[in-house]
Amino acid sequence: MHIPDGYVDITIAVLFGVLSVAILALAARRVGREVPESRAPLLGVVAAGIFAAQMLNWPIPGGTSAHFVGGAFAAILLGPHLGALCVATVVTIQALVFGDGGLVVLGANVFNMAIVEVYVGYGIYRLLAPYGEFRAAFAAGWLGITAGALTAGLQLGFSSAFEYQLLTTLSIMGVGHLVLGLIEGGITAVVYRYLADARPDLRPTADAEVSLS
Repeated sequence: MHIPDGYVDITIAVLFGVLSVAILALAARRVGREVPESRAPLLGVVAAGIFAAQMLNWPIPGGTSAHFVGGAFAAILLGPHLGALCVATVVTIQALVFGDGGLVVLGANVFNMAIVEVYVGYGIYRLLAPYGEFRAAFAAGWLGITAGALTAGLQLGFSSAFEYQLLTTLSIMGVGHLVLGLIEGGITAVVYRYLADARPDLRPTADAEVSLS
């Protein structure tokens, strides 16, 4: 999913860079008002885990790669706003230090992985959680990464490097991640189940339950 430099036109890169900065700035403002203090200490642990997992990636056709992103998992555990900031930090460090993803397209990569996947994944989890938290976590991871891949496909498809073959890039990125996203969904659900059993206080509903008791 980390798009390298040269694959996205500069106008597209700048547009998504501006969008990413604006959305993350809004997320940072809302963290202080909406995120329970009990979630803050988890930020470093979640970021470290996602950082390690994202380093294991493999190329797929279309000039990008597939790997565990962890956006939905971060959103479920930290909330969408802190989750977005968490994943954005990981993606930025990887680009600056390890060259995983281009610097010119950093804003586009952040938009795909730290904004689209996080917020879409969180929305799916909240929608399906009443019918089963673990199934909801699986769907959030699976469909969240697919949504992020589709926005990457849009960025590539509207760029000259791919001769504006939008349907081709959307097909490659969308179908590829729809299949590989099953792995993301499985990891998200398994890790969430483990944490829910080992530390039930970390479940998203734990803060509400404590405040009502």
